[in-house]
Amino acid sequence: MTRGIRVGSIALVAGTLVAAALTAAGPASAADPLLSQGKPVTASSAGGCCPAPDAVDGDSATRWASAAGVDPQWIYVDLGAAAHVSRVRLQWDASCATAYEIDTSNDHAAWTRIYSTTAGKGGVEDLTSLDGTGRYVRVYGTKRCRTDASKGYSLQEFGVYGSTGDVVPPSPPGTPTLVGVTPTSATISWTAATDNEGVTGYDVYRDGQLCASTAGALTATCGNLGPNGTYGFYVNARDAAGNVSQASGTLPVKTPPSDDHTPPSAPAGVHTTAVNSTSIGLAWTASTDDVGVTGYRIFNAGTQIGTADTTSTTLGGLTPNTAYHLQVRAVDGNGNLSEPSTPVVDVTTTGGSSCTPSQGVCGATQVGTDDDVVWGLVTLPDGTILYNQRDAHAIVHLNPKTGAKKTIGTVPNVQSTDGEGGLTGLEINPASFGSDHWLYIMHTSPNDNRIVRIKYDPAADSLTTSTEQILVTGIARNKFHNGGRLRFSPDGRYLFAGTGDAQNGDNASNTSSLNGKVLRIAPDGTIPADNPFHNAVWSYGHRNVQGLAFDSQGRLWEQEFGNSVMDETNLIVKGGNYGWPSCEGTSGSCGTAGFIAPKKTYPVAQGSCSGITIIRDALYVACQRGARLYRAVISGSSLTNFQTFFNGTYGRLRTVEPAPDGQMWLATSVDGDKDNTPHNSHNKILRVTVG
Repeated sequence: MTRGIRVGSIALVAGTLVAAALTAAGPASAADPLLSQGKPVTASSAGGCCPAPDAVDGDSATRWASAAGVDPQWIYVDLGAAAHVSRVRLQWDASCATAYEIDTSNDHAAWTRIYSTTAGKGGVEDLTSLDGTGRYVRVYGTKRCRTDASKGYSLQEFGVYGSTGDVVPPSPPGTPTLVGVTPTSATISWTAATDNEGVTGYDVYRDGQLCASTAGALTATCGNLGPNGTYGFYVNARDAAGNVSQASGTLPVKTPPSDDHTPPSAPAGVHTTAVNSTSIGLAWTASTDDVGVTGYRIFNAGTQIGTADTTSTTLGGLTPNTAYHLQVRAVDGNGNLSEPSTPVVDVTTTGGSSCTPSQGVCGATQVGTDDDVVWGLVTLPDGTILYNQRDAHAIVHLNPKTGAKKTIGTVPNVQSTDGEGGLTGLEINPASFGSDHWLYIMHTSPNDNRIVRIKYDPAADSLTTSTEQILVTGIARNKFHNGGRLRFSPDGRYLFAGTGDAQNGDNASNTSSLNGKVLRIAPDGTIPADNPFHNAVWSYGHRNVQGLAFDSQGRLWEQEFGNSVMDETNLIVKGGNYGWPSCEGTSGSCGTAGFIAPKKTYPVAQGSCSGITIIRDALYVACQRGARLYRAVISGSSLTNFQTFFNGTYGRLRTVEPAPDGQMWLATSVDGDKDNTPHNSHNKILRVTVG
């Protein structure tokens, strides 16, 4: 017979799978032994024929049967010690569970759900890549497959797999307090975390970037700060087994100005390098400074319209047939501004309306605003937009022609992380959305990061939350490094997802973990038989995946945050190892055999790049800290002809997506994107004209 299954914490919710395909997932690895066989077991009830211990005896000819006609019913096994639960295998008799959950507990009183489904179909349900910790593991059934009063639940085998030893992470450290601050450093302290085996060290983060570590000391100093800057510091604890705590609270710190009050010299030789209808290229001679020039600001008639790190830039989003009066000023680390360059460069944009590939990006038009962090964004068949509000946990429908927008619903079970968690990825299947109306969503829950799908009702213009199906669970969460991007393959056969390492680099190199990965699943959540590790993992060794896009050859490109050295653009291959945490960009142990080198790296100060999209085989990269848009031409397996646009024009940029007629949507992420406070941002959604 055919059997509904769940593989890799992934629910089969729309079909069945032949028994032969079950073997494709393979047996549990040696690292995940069977823990439950023969262990004490307790059930809510049991028929006289079929006691609870028969569910853990290793013999599928025997079974546990609950009392008939009553919901809920449950059975739990005592593993004897706390364990990390990575897999549960259920083998049902005909009386199975349609709706049930898997829970863990340390005291069989307070339970934590690590998996749930409302689409159970019985047979063998093999749930792998779970992520739970506890001594007790429970199956809790709330709806039976056979609902007549003479039937209960009938479970032939209840197998729990995982690892014992120290599997309990430390508690979060106390929120840091400020010990001292200079223009370039901050010293903080915090109260100790606790751990069942003992805390061995702490990692200090500045806005998601590791800036200091200790071997147990409760004070640390982070350097490489800038004067007059605002930063957020928090701490994670770790133990000898490599378990990492959830993060402490965040301490905001503003550095004071330095005693450098000498401005740089004025830039010289400012001249145009290109003039188009909506953009102007500028270049100039470098300024000098007693401490060091950190950048340049570009002004039109006294109003700042752009920034630059080097001595050239392209000003985008300009108006055709318009006169501009341009000057450049240099700035140093203390914010001292030079005198404006002289003479003023007077230039008028052309009147042409076409945009050629050599121009790259010709301008932008604002089509909407939002007061929350705009993350996932998709274009519907009628040309309108749906996008996620990360911190408000809602999905918004925007008509870019009129600016009219409507909140179509709030995604259930979303919980933010006081950092970068919340409602992130959004995608539709290009091959089937017109008929099935599924929205594919990635979000942080109270226990993990997960992928779900929910139906969109076009007639009501609303989210039908009662249709929610959970596809992937068990992706560990933390304050930062939650990933969150979703992308369907062009043929609609596979859904790819980018995940973060949950601030534990060891996760990224472990192919049994779903963190620090590019994942690949079928639209219904099943694991494709040709996945390289027999789970959802497609590639690994990633720090924090932020962008995914396919080119015209069907190849997948990926964008990820670096820590403090380099961001990366990678060309993803099946089973590829991209090196984190040993390698960041081209720094560290990047020469290690088997590591795949990035196709492009970006200094973090000019990057922190997030979303990517590909239009006519040109790759566009939206950068946050760098506050710019990169464009590169895909040539073979290389990226060539790099150009930079909107440098400082719109501030931090997060999301880029294809728009109708070969154009592009661009969403800013100007402020409020590191605290998870709803409705405290000031963001724009733009339609960008590209060549």
